[in-house]
Amino acid sequence: MCLKPFYILFFVSIFGCFAQNDTLQNRYFKSYDDKITTSIYYLDTSNSFQVASGTQDPKIFVNLIPNRREQIGFSVSYRIIDISIGFAPKFLSGNKGDSKSKNFNLHTRFYYKKWMQSFTFINQKGFYISDDNLTVQLPNMRTTKIGGSTSYIFNDKFSFKTLTSQNEWQTKSSGSFIPSFSFYYTNLDLNTPDSSPGDLYVFTLAPAYYYNFVISDRVLIGAGLALGAGINDIDGDTSALYQAEFNLKLAYNNDRFFGFASLNTVSFAQDEKVDPRLNDNIATVKLSIGYRFDPPKKVEEVYNKVNEKIGL
Repeated sequence: MCLKPFYILFFVSIFGCFAQNDTLQNRYFKSYDDKITTSIYYLDTSNSFQVASGTQDPKIFVNLIPNRREQIGFSVSYRIIDISIGFAPKFLSGNKGDSKSKNFNLHTRFYYKKWMQSFTFINQKGFYISDDNLTVQLPNMRTTKIGGSTSYIFNDKFSFKTLTSQNEWQTKSSGSFIPSFSFYYTNLDLNTPDSSPGDLYVFTLAPAYYYNFVISDRVLIGAGLALGAGINDIDGDTSALYQAEFNLKLAYNNDRFFGFASLNTVSFAQDEKVDPRLNDNIATVKLSIGYRFDPPKKVEEVYNKVNEKIGL
């Protein structure tokens, strides 16, 4: 079966230069920014929704699930440069619906001293309705989400990058309290004759705790949990909102080879008194294996020249 290109992403993070300068000297974690990091990965990620309505108890729940969720791809990174190429082939079990279904997503983070800024962009087309009794295709339904969170990492000995990438590795067990402020905007359009697009705004504040448990020089388990609350606005109707976020990562690492499995979920639930209410879930499962190597001298020379000219 022919694989159609799913997305081609070239992203240069100019904020990457703001990472702490003492990372290489910190005995609690090790940086690999001076290496070229390559990997192949499997990714299952989507932004699904749950509609709850009805005066009866219990309420009726209907799930809106994207047709395209699973991807395979290749990535290469060096210092502030990160390039990824991915595909969403139909033979993967999570990819339902016709070839017009789409799922483009971008997740990245920037660091400045103890501050961390995440950014998320998700554009999906093609959904299906799922409940206990039926499954109905919504091939023209489209959603677009943009937003992220601003976090402060209290503990200098904790490496948040170990949880989110393989450009850094925690060498001694450590954890940190990390409060976050999140903002997301979502446009949801069923694209049916009797519907109109809706705008959703989410503002939340969530305290969290993360911990990297170093089992050995090569293996660690990282985990984090955030619980928070905020405000949800749907087309001008405001209500209370609750947030729950969970992170888990099992990773193997040496200076050359690495592999990991990670899970990240972010759920936003409206107050139960809201009727109808729309709950919002972002879920990502990633499996990756990769290899690091020293950059060719020519690549390093070109990078340094460009770096000097643009002042990074």
